[in-house]
Amino acid sequence: MRRLRADDSELWRRAMRDVAPLPARPQHNPPPQAAERRVVGAKAGETPAVREVTPPRPEPLPLDRFAGIDRATAERLKRGRYPVAARLDLHGMTQAEAHRALAGFIAGSRTAGRRCLLVITGHGRMSGGILKAAVPRWLGEPDLRRHVLAIAPARPDAGGSGALYVLLRRLPPAEA
Repeated sequence: MRRLRADDSELWRRAMRDVAPLPARPQHNPPPQAAERRVVGAKAGETPAVREVTPPRPEPLPLDRFAGIDRATAERLKRGRYPVAARLDLHGMTQAEAHRALAGFIAGSRTAGRRCLLVITGHGRMSGGILKAAVPRWLGEPDLRRHVLAIAPARPDAGGSGALYVLLRRLPPAEA
């Protein structure tokens, strides 16, 4: 956190001189998320109160999400028994480039009738695995989730923890 300049610090002290902490209130440290400011309760002639509202954060997609498939199919995916129809390597891409590439790859692969994909994110040793953490979250977003049936970490010979198997839903008979 940056330190306040001397004039800002003085202004802060003057603004807070009449403020007293609430008795017996535990300290609350909200998670660092982007907050949105909303005006509430503004009547004619009154100063509106401003309240910060934190938007709900979408739940990340678990790495081994198997909702909607039977145990045998889940085991086949986890063990790498599905033939990989296509692969996407995200190495060297920015998050924005990787997100666009993944969305196009998933939609195009499903349209082409592909069933099992391999998405290579890399281990992220230098950057902390930004794409490795982001890809499962992106696959859980509504526009991609509708194409994805299940995901699982890849076998060591296919990339291990730096890659994911993605099992796509079949196209309905009318679209095939």
